[in-house]
Amino acid sequence: MQSPHRIDTHHHFVPPFYLAEVGAEAVARTLVSGKAPEWTPRHSIDAMDRNGIATAMVSISAPGFQCDEGKRADLCCRCNDYAAKMRADFPGRFGSFAGLPLPDVDASLKEIARSLDVLKADGICLLTSYDGRYLGDACFAPVFEELNRRKAVVYVHPTEGCACDIGLPPASLEFPFDTTRTIASLMFGGTFNRCRDIKFIFSHAGGAIPFLAERLARLERRPDFKAHVPEGVIAELKRLYYDTALSANALAMNTLMSLVAVEQVVFGSDYPYAPEDTMTGTVKGLAALKLPEADLAAIERGNALRIMPWLETGR
Repeated sequence: MQSPHRIDTHHHFVPPFYLAEVGAEAVARTLVSGKAPEWTPRHSIDAMDRNGIATAMVSISAPGFQCDEGKRADLCCRCNDYAAKMRADFPGRFGSFAGLPLPDVDASLKEIARSLDVLKADGICLLTSYDGRYLGDACFAPVFEELNRRKAVVYVHPTEGCACDIGLPPASLEFPFDTTRTIASLMFGGTFNRCRDIKFIFSHAGGAIPFLAERLARLERRPDFKAHVPEGVIAELKRLYYDTALSANALAMNTLMSLVAVEQVVFGSDYPYAPEDTMTGTVKGLAALKLPEADLAAIERGNALRIMPWLETGR
């Protein structure tokens, strides 16, 4: 058993009431396994201990708070309360990225205040799209203005999006492309440029962003797009943080790290939506890259501490 030291920024929790409200089938249809994970906090801790993970930042995964509109805000609050109790019950083992009941902007602004001021969440989790609108949509501007004012950590997890169904689980194909779409939306919608104090973490090595970076940079030729990226597309992408979930292999990591510095990469496992053998594979996959020891330590722990120093020092 490895000494726990890693910080897992991409780790989910599945309260029983959440699964009952959203529906196990709604969760299951997104996943490669085709079934909703069986989970308890103890399952997470045991898997973390076996894989040298000291702290997991928990968040609600796709499909998010997909339920009757009148119940969405309450379900969101209950999940955020559950995460806060996990942090209290298992000191040092869990942090939390609180969810928001988007696309309800007013309710989300209230939940930002409650989560960060009362529950002391470590950041906010957003999905890549809501009701077919990506995060750069102007309707979400008040949310990002408030998160920027608070200099918040914002972790972005993919969801199914609005692409045509080709019969594959969304986690296999649509998730990385929805991440790609929302990054482009935030960039060319001007959110990144306006909200310089938000620390954004994107899932799964940024989806197709490393491959498409130079292609997106061609949009700088158009003044209407260039106005939103005055420092350039590549420079903007280099400012973002990206996790290793389902991406700890040479094909994905070599591409990502040809775009960004090692300081922008954080450890993520995607447990329990990806099973424990995937968590173990992430640890082994990073080791197999033969990175300098200091670079591996930065990805597995140091970079997360730079984003959230209170994880080591306390608030």
